[in-house]
Amino acid sequence: MKLVCLFLFLMAPFVLGDLRIGFYNSTCPQAESIIRGVVQKHFRADPSITAAFLRMHFHDCFVRGCDASILIDSKKNKTSEKAAGPNLTVRGFEIIDEAKASLEKQCPSTVSCADIVTVATRDAVSLAGGPNYLVPTGRRDGLISSSQEVNLPGPSFSISQALQSFTAKGLTLNDMVVLLGAHTVGVAHCVFFRDRLFNFQGTGAPDSSMDSGLVARLRSVCGPNSKPLKKDPTAFLDQNTSFVVDNQYYNQLLLKKGILQIDQELTLDNSMAGLAAGFGSDGVGFLEKFASAMVKMGSIEVLVGNAGEIRTNCRAFNPPR
Repeated sequence: MKLVCLFLFLMAPFVLGDLRIGFYNSTCPQAESIIRGVVQKHFRADPSITAAFLRMHFHDCFVRGCDASILIDSKKNKTSEKAAGPNLTVRGFEIIDEAKASLEKQCPSTVSCADIVTVATRDAVSLAGGPNYLVPTGRRDGLISSSQEVNLPGPSFSISQALQSFTAKGLTLNDMVVLLGAHTVGVAHCVFFRDRLFNFQGTGAPDSSMDSGLVARLRSVCGPNSKPLKKDPTAFLDQNTSFVVDNQYYNQLLLKKGILQIDQELTLDNSMAGLAAGFGSDGVGFLEKFASAMVKMGSIEVLVGNAGEIRTNCRAFNPPR
C-alpha cells in the first residue's frame, strides 16, 4: 500500500516507558498475529471497523488512560464507561471478545485487553491503507470503569477547548492536529452537526465556514429536526476517500468541507491552519506523524508491571481471588 510498509521500522521507539516492542515474544509469540487474523476477517466484511477501533481506542485512553476500561459492561447498580453518552455509539466490542477468546486458548491470562485494543487499532489502520507501525505492548487492564468519569472532547468543542483536553493527557497541539486526522475514516450522526446546517450558534443561518454545496447536500440527508440517535442519519467525515486512512481529510477541510465544527476550525485557527495545509500537501509525512501520535496516545497513563490485572473476559473484571 503505497509507501506505508517503509514506516514499519520508523514509527515507534523500541521502548516507550515501561512498554516495549515484542513484550509477548516469550510468553505468547503468536499474540499479534492472532489479533491481526481476527481483525482481517472482520475488515474484509466491514471496512468501517477501522473508524470504530480508532474511536474505541481514543475514548478508552482519554478517560483513565489506555486500560480497556471502556470494555467493561455495566451492572445493575453501577454504570460503566460504556454506558456514558459519548460511548453509546462506540462499537466493535464483539471483535475484541473474539480476539480475546482466541488468545485465552493459546496463552491463558497473558495478553491484556488493553493491548488487544491497541494492536487491533493498528491492524485496522494498516488494512485501510495506513501505516503498519510498531506497537509497544505490556499494558495491563484497569480495575475501575465508571460512566461518571467520561468527559471527552466533543464534536462541537472549540479548538481551545479541545486543546485543553489533549494537553491534559500530555499531548501537544501538533499531536491534536494529527490525531484529528483519524477523521479520515468514519461517519458522524447529524445530531452532532445539524446546527451548522440550519441554525449555527442561533443565527438562523448555516455556518458560513461550510461549503454551500455541502450544506445543501447534508440538509437533504439530515433534515432540520432532531431524531433518536439510532435513527439519526449519518454523513462521512471525509467526503472523498471515506474508507481510506490518508491525508484527504485535510484537503477536504481546505475546501470548507469539514463536517464537524471542531474539524473545520483547524483551518480557521492561525496556530493550526499551517499544520493542516501541510498535511494536506504531504500524504507520506502525515502518515508518519499519525503513526507516531497513535503510539504516543497509546501510552497515556498505562498500567504496567503489577498494576491492574490481565482480564480473562474483557467485559468484566476478574473475580476476587
